[in-house]
Amino acid sequence: MRAVARAGGADGADRGVHGANRTYLRKRGINAVIPEKADQQANRRKKGSKGGRPIAYDAERYKQRNTVERCFQRVKTGRGLATRYDKSPESYEAGLHLRGSIMWLKSLTSTT
Repeated sequence: MRAVARAGGADGADRGVHGANRTYLRKRGINAVIPEKADQQANRRKKGSKGGRPIAYDAERYKQRNTVERCFQRVKTGRGLATRYDKSPESYEAGLHLRGSIMWLKSLTSTT
């Protein structure tokens, strides 16, 4: 799990961020972007008033993060990009440009 976190910023990490990590980020003034896992919510509810308050998260940022994640998944559908078979940086970058061009051309010709 890698989170890009700055004081006053937002935590854009995956759902693996929990418990002590969220507490640490909250103390630094970093807001959560990812909602709490369902099992963690259930455990907190089971504890009642001792379970603490629900995690507040930014729903709009979560939507934007999801859009970016889906774009990366579309880029990585090319096997060479996902597994990084292209060892040289130039070759890998050329593959990225090629995949981006294909995605762009498909968006121009899509019927939906």
